[in-house]
This record gives sequence, C-alpha cells and structure tokens, in this order.
Amino acid sequence: MQRRTVLSLAAAAGAAAIIGPATPASARTAPTQTYALGVREFTWNRAGRTLVTRIFYPAASGTPGDWPTTDAPIADGQFPVVEWSHGLDGSPESYGAQIQPLAAAGFIVPAPVFPTTTTGAEGNVGDVYNGNQSKDVSEVLTQTLALGEPGSCDAFAGHMDTTLGVGVAGHSLGGMTTHGLLTAWPDSRITAAIPYSCIDMGTPAVAAKVLFVHGDQDTLTHYDLARQAYAELPAPKSFMTHTGQGHHEFIWNGPTYPQTIATSLDWMRWSLYGDTAARDRLSSDASGGGIVWEADLD
Repeated sequence: MQRRTVLSLAAAAGAAAIIGPATPASARTAPTQTYALGVREFTWNRAGRTLVTRIFYPAASGTPGDWPTTDAPIADGQFPVVEWSHGLDGSPESYGAQIQPLAAAGFIVPAPVFPTTTTGAEGNVGDVYNGNQSKDVSEVLTQTLALGEPGSCDAFAGHMDTTLGVGVAGHSLGGMTTHGLLTAWPDSRITAAIPYSCIDMGTPAVAAKVLFVHGDQDTLTHYDLARQAYAELPAPKSFMTHTGQGHHEFIWNGPTYPQTIATSLDWMRWSLYGDTAARDRLSSDASGGGIVWEADLD
C-alpha cells in the first residue's frame, strides 16, 4: 500500500477549542485500582453523518472484569478522556480487549460507530482518506467533553480531567483515523495518541506524545509506512514492534497482547495523568516476546 492510497476492500476484512497546555504542577499519580465499568450510548450528528457513540467509563459499583453495566453511576473522581476508533467492519464491542482495560484503569473512553466502516456497512474506506472519520472523532470529542462541563447537568459533569489534554487511539483504519488527527485533519486538543497498525496520513501538525504499535509482518497496513510516519514526528514518541506478527494478533489474544495492554495503559497514564512512574515502566512493559522497543521521550 502506498502512502494515502485507498485500502483494497478485498484485502481489508474542524478541530474544536484548544485545551490548555500541560504544566508540571498538574502531574499526578494515575489510579492504581481496577474499576468496574459502565457504558452509555449517545447519538450525535455531523454533516449528515450519524455518530452512534458508546462511552465506557469507571463505574461506582459492580465487579471489575464484568461486562460494562448500562448507565451505571460513574465512579468518584475526575478521569482523562481517550477516544477509540475501530477498524474496518469493526465496532466498539469488537475492540473490547482494548477499550475495557482503558476504562477500567481510570479513563473515559468514547468509541464511535463510524457509519460507513462498521460491521455490516458498505465499507467505504474513502471516508478515512477524505478525512470524514478524523472529523467525526473531533465531533465526538467535542460532544463528549461538553457532557463533562460542570454546568452540563449530565451525569458526567465534573468528572472529566482535561488538564493535560485528551487522547485518541485506534487500530487499522482506526489507526489511520488517529494519525489523521495529528496530520491532515488536526485537532490541537489531542496531546496523546496510539495509532495501532496505521500508515502515514500526512505531515505532522499536532504536538502530542505518540506511540506506534505495529507488527513487522503486516501485509495490509505496511510496516514501512508506519515507520515513515514515526520518522516524521517530533519527540516525545515511541515505536513498539511486534516481530514476526501481522496486522492484529497483538491487539486481541496473541502472545504479546499483555505487553500491548501494559504499554498502552502506561502511555496514557503518563500522557494524561502526568504519571512519571508510568513513563518509567514503559520499557519493561514492552519487553519480551520478540518485541522491539524504541523511544525518544525527551
């Protein structure tokens, strides 16, 4: 696949307001507990596109590890926001192996159902290359953050911590959507990003902490195109290579899935809570199983 060339269907199974810059004084320790989960569903719209969005979050009651409880009360505290973008023919539920650990670790995770690339849709991958999905994410972030405003009268009011910005992550087409938010369709509220199995979507335009996660035998979103994207970005950045793996094993249940989760969680803890102990764990998180870890965190 060439840079910004449309994916083969046969092969594939307006920035809003800027959030204030981070300061050392805002750094704190991320939660150490594992939360039970809640989920709420919203339906928003942008440019005639219906954006059904499920928001996963730490719940005040329930058993950690259980399936998220619909409309559960949110746990006490303030939590950073990390949006998740699914891949082609996916859904928030199909990426539960990534979304649920994030929410259980103390993040609010809005996960849109993209109207043309979700399960059963027509598979219009052009909506990634024309910026529609990246713009969808910006709208989802705007709507989600509005729920957390103290005067919103919503159950999320006062529970969102945007002191250090917001995060985005996604896999495959979702990873490309994520990278698009840093490049061709920038959203300057974003300060942390994890594009999994992505390709280069353009020239860097947003200053964020970016972690690339990729298999070096990926024949769909080619590894060298992710390396190109990594080389173009300024620090702080890291690249986690799963050697001998393809497009998705490390995302769900492959042998290095535990390392993927540990590294991803600590990346967001460092980026959005300011937890320097999480930053210092990254190299050990990403060790073993033939993983190659590269980091420029200055």
